[in-house]
Amino acid sequence: MAIEGYEDYKRREYCKDIRCPVQIELEAQAPGSEAYEKVRDRCKNACIHTTYEFHHWLIEHGYLVVRMKAEG
Repeated sequence: MAIEGYEDYKRREYCKDIRCPVQIELEAQAPGSEAYEKVRDRCKNACIHTTYEFHHWLIEHGYLVVRMKAEG
């Protein structure tokens, strides 16, 4: 759900922008194939990048991390 005047982060935008070698390998596979799922699993469970790198990339590209305010 986008906030008016802002756009949401698009899936794998960071990975594509930094030319992650795992993302490049994923793009070379046919979606849904066994090879694709194997690479996708590596991406999901053993990412070669850190949350620190991702967080700073978000900041450098003007993204804000927001959440709903807790009631109470």
